[in-house]
Order: sequence, then C-alpha cells, then structure tokens
Amino acid sequence: MVSVQRILVFNYLLISLAVVLGLLTNGSWAEDKLVNLTRLKMFVDELPDMPKIKAFHLVNGVPKPKSLKIGMYKINWKFHRDLPPTPVFAYGTHWRTATVPGPTIEALHGIDTYVTWMNRLPSKHILPWDPTIPTARAATNKGVPTVVHVHGAIDEPASDGNANAWFTARFEARGPLWSNRKYHYRNQQHPGNLWYHDHAMGLTRVNLLAGLIGAYIIRHPQVEGPLGLPRDEFDRSLIVFDRSFRTDGSIYMNSTGNNPSIHPQWQPEYFGDAIIVNGKAWPRLTVRRRKYRFRIINASNARFFRFFFANGLRFTHVGSDSAYLGEPVETNDILLGPSEITDVVVDFSKSKNDNAILANDAPYPYPSGDPVNDANSKVMKFFVVGYSAVDTSRIPKRLISYPVPDLSSVSRTRYIAMYEYTSDIDEPTHLYLNGKPYEAPVTEIAKAGTSEVWNVINLTEDNHPLHIHLGLFVVLEQRELVDVEKFKDCMNKTNDAVKCNISKYARGKNIDVPAYEKGWKNVFKMRPGSVTKILLRFAYLHTNASYEFDPTAEPGYVYHCHILDHEDNAMMRPLKVIR
Repeated sequence: MVSVQRILVFNYLLISLAVVLGLLTNGSWAEDKLVNLTRLKMFVDELPDMPKIKAFHLVNGVPKPKSLKIGMYKINWKFHRDLPPTPVFAYGTHWRTATVPGPTIEALHGIDTYVTWMNRLPSKHILPWDPTIPTARAATNKGVPTVVHVHGAIDEPASDGNANAWFTARFEARGPLWSNRKYHYRNQQHPGNLWYHDHAMGLTRVNLLAGLIGAYIIRHPQVEGPLGLPRDEFDRSLIVFDRSFRTDGSIYMNSTGNNPSIHPQWQPEYFGDAIIVNGKAWPRLTVRRRKYRFRIINASNARFFRFFFANGLRFTHVGSDSAYLGEPVETNDILLGPSEITDVVVDFSKSKNDNAILANDAPYPYPSGDPVNDANSKVMKFFVVGYSAVDTSRIPKRLISYPVPDLSSVSRTRYIAMYEYTSDIDEPTHLYLNGKPYEAPVTEIAKAGTSEVWNVINLTEDNHPLHIHLGLFVVLEQRELVDVEKFKDCMNKTNDAVKCNISKYARGKNIDVPAYEKGWKNVFKMRPGSVTKILLRFAYLHTNASYEFDPTAEPGYVYHCHILDHEDNAMMRPLKVIR
C-alpha cells in the first residue's frame, strides 16, 4: 500500500481542488481543522472501567438464562479532559448510561443469553460514507443501518450478525437477510475473550469509528478458578483504538476518497494519531506492585499495534483471541492486528520505576508504512505505587489444553487468495478474496464437525488480519513466496493456485509463528507475499459434542479481512456450513 505521507499529499491536492470547485460535502476546510495533538497533555484522564452487564440471572444461587435489551444511541463523549465533547454512537441499556466502548457483557459458560439490539440512532450518520461501495441502505435513505456481530462467538447464523441482516431505528427498514429482533447466544463454547461490534454491509468502518464496540467475556469458574490468575479489580479489559479529532471535538474522517472519480469517500485505511483506551486518549491507571491481568482488544479500523513497556516490563501471555493457551508465554512485546485479542498478565512488582508507559512502534500501514510519531507511539501510563502488595494470584505452569491439530482428520484443502486492485493512478479501488465480490455464489462450503486446511495466499503489499466466523484455527506454517511477481501474473490470469503451481513458489523463508499465537485463534495476520497454512476446525474445542444449534441455516457465515476499510470494499466472502 502507498505510504501515509503520499496519501496525505494526494488528499491535500484533492481537498484544495474541491475547495476551489465548491464540491466539499462535509463543510469547508476551516471546519475540518484538526486538533493539534501536541497541545493535549497525555496521561491526565483516568482509565475508565467500562460498565458491566451480567448476562445471566442468579436464582437461589443458581445461574439462569437472561434476556437483555441493549441500545445504540447518539450521545456526546469526552475523549480527553481538554477536548470538547464528541458526538458518537454508543451502546448501552439507556442513552444516559451509554458509553464508548459499550458495557462489558459477562456471560457464563453453558448459560443462555438473549439480546435484543435496539437501534435508536438518528436518521443521518455523523460520519461520511460512500454509496459507491456495496452498502446497506434503507429505501428511504433515512436511518443508520446497524447489525451486531459478537466476534469469536460460536452461535447460530441468525445471531451471527450477517452484514445483510441490518436494521434501522425501531426496525423501520430491514436488510434482505434480517430475520429476528432477539439474538440467542448459547455461551456453550470454551471460556475466553470476545467482543461485539457493528457489522452492517459497507458501513462497518464508519459505525465502529463512531463508537459501536464493546467487550464480551465468557467465564467458566470451575475451569478458570483453579488457574489462580488475577481476578476482580486486578482483571481489566483494555479496548484500544485510534482517532483523529477536529477542533470542535468531532471525529475526523477524510471525506475525499483516494480515487474520487470512482469512490468519492472510500480510502483504503483509516488512521488517527490519538490513541484511545477504554474511551480516553492516553489514559493513566494507578496500580499496586502486584500482578494484573489485561484483556487487550485492538478495535482499530486499520492500525496494528506493537506494544511494549518503555521501562522493560514483560508480558506473560495466557490467551489469544477467544481461547486460553496451553501454557504461559513471556515476551517483551506484542504485535496485535485489528480485531485481535491478547490476554496477558503484567507483574508490576518487577517494575524498577514508579511509572510504566505502554508504548507502540508499529508502522502504519503495517508493515511498510510510516514510523510512529510522538502521539501514536504512546498508549497509556501506569503509575506504580507503594511497596510489594499482598498478591495471592499466580501464573500456573499449565493453563488449558485443547486438541492438538490433527492433519489426518482434514477433510479438505483450500487455497484462499488475497487481491488488491488499483486505478490508472495506481491507487487502490477495491480488494477481493479469491478474486470474487461478496455477492458471487458461495464457494467455501464446509461440513460441521470436520477440519480443513486453508492456504491463504497474500498477493498484496498489506498485512491482512483474516477473521473467520464460527471456525477456530491453528497456524501451521507461514512461508514467503519466491518469484512473487511471476506467480502473481499467473494468479491474475487464472485465479487458480493449483494451475499456477503454488508449490513451485511457496518455498521461500519460513516465518516463525510467535509462541503466544500458536494456540487456537479466530484472526491471524496474513503477511504480504506469503502463504499462511492454517488448520480450521468447525467444532467446539472443549468437547466432541455437536453444535447445539443448526449451523446450516440461513444466512450462513462469512470470512473477511478485519481491516475494516478493506472488509467494506469488498474483502469478504460468504461461508456455508453443511452436515
């Protein structure tokens, strides 16, 4: 992908031209004046602990299923002490209590949760959107289409949040695959970290940018309790993302596309320089000298983070995405792509200082984009107080073991190719998986209870975090391609990895998969110019039991790049499951 500097220069020229011609639709240049982030003091806002919603009832001490009503509202939110309030879209049980991110939903393994997601958003969006890409639109053009996907959930298709199952306020308009108001989350899967977010066709990037994100945790006390990991106030979710702001406090999103004659608004990636954690820019948290558990979710549209502590503190990984690891892994840093989750323990008793800055040094776009600057290289600051505190938590030598990948059980091998297409001015116009738009007939049809091998071939210059709904996978190998341009020429002509003799080209350098990412995942970073081999399982991890729902029902599932600007245009394909 082109560098951020090149994009900014190109956009400046386009905006200047638009001002001259009077074509800007979102106001004048003056109204797009951005906040000078160097004038915002870091580490002045306390890290919020997002509201928690229990997704179950306790009746005489026995957990029972629960029905929730969670709305989406337009509210004003303070991202920083010195910023004006920002108009956002937010989840909450009431508009007065809605937050960005939304409340953390805490479910119990084996206890059903029912959620009625209520759209209470205004008739017009607060951000620019592009009607020239496949987009959810009401016939009246009134209302903001939304639909909620619980990322990492193993549930029925009707509750998966299909991009065409969208609806507007009070269900006045509904997408072609909309089926019911109440979603059913069975919570029958293994314990772990999930998150919920909007998934409307063509609007995912703007709806998440507006604030429609939140954490979802499935707990299993009988399994997790004996591990002895930090809990209660020492167990925190950190939802991290980037934003830019105008001087009036509103979220800034460039309203001019990189190919304005083709896509007036769409750009290949969104980046903001203010790093937000739990709704605050560069927050602070006071911690004791003891172990803390952090469930870190990268909720950015396109930004990768490579987290590290400036004072040398280390991370102990206990989970990745929705699953525990088999054993802890200690590292100095963490590379986290958009939508990925890492579950870590940090022992502040080992800090040699009374403060620790969580920092970031991942280029953007990743991996070959611009270096970080003073603003986006800082994430948050921990103030470490007192002497060593009483700490009864521990990091066990063993965590939770799940089945080892078994290649002998593989029912099918597939090749999934990632393409990017450009215009005459060499700017991206759209991206496809397997050279097909989303609307093309389904080609990935998997059988419930089986495993498949997918060889994901990245023919682009970007690292794409691939997310697969319903399934879980283990990365077996990541290998660089040789003679990439020659292979790419063949693929552009035939779109057939076998006919292009993939084995001849997939023999470059083997890229080590980090130990903390060798467990079962639902997202993985597909390196450019490489083939990533994964074993994908369409079954529960913790049991041999069949799904407790019908995975073959409509509208099925999807898989897609989780750079949201790519997913929206149109790097997403349907996935059908049969019995």
